[in-house]
Amino acid sequence: MSRLIISVSGLRGVVGETLTPEIAARYARAFARQLPAGPLVLARDSRPSGRMLLDAIRSSLHAVGRDTIDAGIAATPTVGFFLRQESAAGAIQVSASHNPAPYNGMKLFGADGAVIDAARGDTVRTYYEEDRPCWVSFDRLGSSRMAEDPHAGHLQAVLALVDREAVTGRRFRVLLDSNHGAGSLLGRRLLEELGCEVTLLGEAPHGRFAHPPEPTRSNLAEVGGQVVSSGAAVGFCQDPDADRLAIIDERGRYIGEEMTLALCLKHVLARRPGPIAINCATSRMAVDLARQVGAECHLAAVGEANVVAMMRKTDAVFGGEGNGGPIDPRVGFVRDSFVGMALALDAMALENKTVSQLVEAIPAYAIVKRTVDASGQSLEKAFRRLESHFSGARSNRMDGLRLDWDRRWLLVRPSNTEPIVRLIAEAQTETEAAGLCDEAAEVFSTK
Repeated sequence: MSRLIISVSGLRGVVGETLTPEIAARYARAFARQLPAGPLVLARDSRPSGRMLLDAIRSSLHAVGRDTIDAGIAATPTVGFFLRQESAAGAIQVSASHNPAPYNGMKLFGADGAVIDAARGDTVRTYYEEDRPCWVSFDRLGSSRMAEDPHAGHLQAVLALVDREAVTGRRFRVLLDSNHGAGSLLGRRLLEELGCEVTLLGEAPHGRFAHPPEPTRSNLAEVGGQVVSSGAAVGFCQDPDADRLAIIDERGRYIGEEMTLALCLKHVLARRPGPIAINCATSRMAVDLARQVGAECHLAAVGEANVVAMMRKTDAVFGGEGNGGPIDPRVGFVRDSFVGMALALDAMALENKTVSQLVEAIPAYAIVKRTVDASGQSLEKAFRRLESHFSGARSNRMDGLRLDWDRRWLLVRPSNTEPIVRLIAEAQTETEAAGLCDEAAEVFSTK
């Protein structure tokens, strides 16, 4: 990234280059300006730059008369739960999620405990660009207090999802890779409460990552071997702010972040059948699992805020994104790796199956991703060419262009940061998905 990226519910950039203390303070003031009265919760993931940015944010908020509650290092889903527990007006989580170490960012939460939506994000951006701070006098400055235990309420809410007696009775041996992020603080407590024997990699939350922070197959290759050597029944791998979860089975095989969501969905739907919501770039495993119990699977535009809005609109029993981000409304409307861990262990205990056996029972697909240069292209004309070429598909324009067939789909989605479009195709085989991407790329590039 060569510039600061402002998204629907926050921003991110390179610390000292595109993201500075001044920018963080200004953005925090813009966010606070559109909030109702009340304190703001402040937290961060483990990146070393987070303390500096949070200090700047806190001072700026106090200077405009806002009180703050400092939750210290905490996972993003914990922040969403804790702010509701405190009846706070909102929260700022300093995190760059899965981005490399030079990056940091800010995630903004409303009083409902979810990341803010596009409308509120646009308002924050407008106020940020205007930059008209309302400084207060010395006797009206905001104050700060430290949270005693911001993790406790979230812990109890996640534990309530599962059959604790069944899980603790199995005494599962579990490997947790928090990669020196924020996830270890609640992760160990949760797993030990569930009677697990825990091997924890990267427990100290100092932000000096042992491997690249995104929990992908290539980045977790060595962790798979450690799952086997430790004799673990399962390996859980978090990103730095612990809103995403990747799972490694008992044989050391990475099952994929898409499968994390599918595994959770199957377990929940078997016990609480009802509508679910996913984004339009998530595997159709979710569609198949919903159909098996006669439930509806609703698609939303890409982005956590969009999935949450669809979940609320449809009264969904579960939802999430295929990047390993399950969302259980019984806990909160935030992607939550702890929910994923608890539900996976519950499924293993109640069904008396290994992770690999649970995965075998889920219909699997192959997803292939490509990028295409969009310089000088009219997206509208390109989309019409694709709709004409793939005339047998169902077309949807909720987020770029999505084309659906019975057992495959294609998403053509423009990047918000580069002159490219991203092609994502899913089919029953990798060859079929790759062919769909290649065919679409050729049609898209024809002027």
